[in-house]
Amino acid sequence: QVQLVESGGGLVQPGGSLRLSCAASGITFNIYDVGWYRQVPGKERELAAVFTSGGIRNYADSLKGRVTISRDNAKRTAYLQMNALEPEDTAVYYCNTRHDRGGVYLDFWGQGTQVTVSS
Repeated sequence: QVQLVESGGGLVQPGGSLRLSCAASGITFNIYDVGWYRQVPGKERELAAVFTSGGIRNYADSLKGRVTISRDNAKRTAYLQMNALEPEDTAVYYCNTRHDRGGVYLDFWGQGTQVTVSS
């Protein structure tokens, strides 16, 4: 059974920092791309950052310079370090793992963790 468990969300003041974690089980973590997505009510889920199995990192333009995605394959855990948080970063943040198995994507999601940026 595949599980992705996010943690680390919470309430933080503007300008503050949070570190989200995503602990994976039931998958061969190192062969999966891992991404962080975020969603606010009434809007589509959007990509925040991705760290591919090949070691490539990409970020949403709105988050470049403020967030860092990392992964520890030995611990089967991914992280999203977020700094200089803004109220617009308020969202539910979801962890995703994806693997292309011969044209068929294996896609798994966590339950999400709420991040609220407010004074």
